[in-house]
Amino acid sequence: MENDSRTEPPAAAGERETLTGFLDYFRATVVMKASGLSDADGAKRLVPSLTTVSGLVQHLTDVERFWFPDRIDGQQDVPTRWSAEDPDGEFRVSEEDSLVNIIKDYEAACRQSREVLERYGIEDRCRGGDGGQSVRWVLVHMIEETGRHCGHLDILRELLDGSIGD
Repeated sequence: MENDSRTEPPAAAGERETLTGFLDYFRATVVMKASGLSDADGAKRLVPSLTTVSGLVQHLTDVERFWFPDRIDGQQDVPTRWSAEDPDGEFRVSEEDSLVNIIKDYEAACRQSREVLERYGIEDRCRGGDGGQSVRWVLVHMIEETGRHCGHLDILRELLDGSIGD
């Protein structure tokens, strides 16, 4: 794809730098795959589910906020688009939703996640939830979650405009 400004994860570094390097690489891949589409293409359903480019970016935004400010930092009332009444709320995209703004919101959530992470070691336990997960577990989970959805974005982007690339 054009405009690939991603930074490769470090080839030889400590555990924290390696984990955050891979997560940031995948985060940048999300932005790269979603950028340059029209709002209509971002919201276009190409598979028999609510999965769209815009919906995936909104989902990842909520996931960033859930795991970093909410779970790691223990912040209360962190907003998400999903709820008990609408568990797929983050995948819902309206005609008023702007893909550019959805991407900006994702980038802001990622910045906030990095700020939270700076205050914790990877051995630390999460302050939110039941405190069962470590920060290391959250980082590995976020690499898996973001990487998996990068694959979905890759397929959707190819179906939308033929763009390919990792």
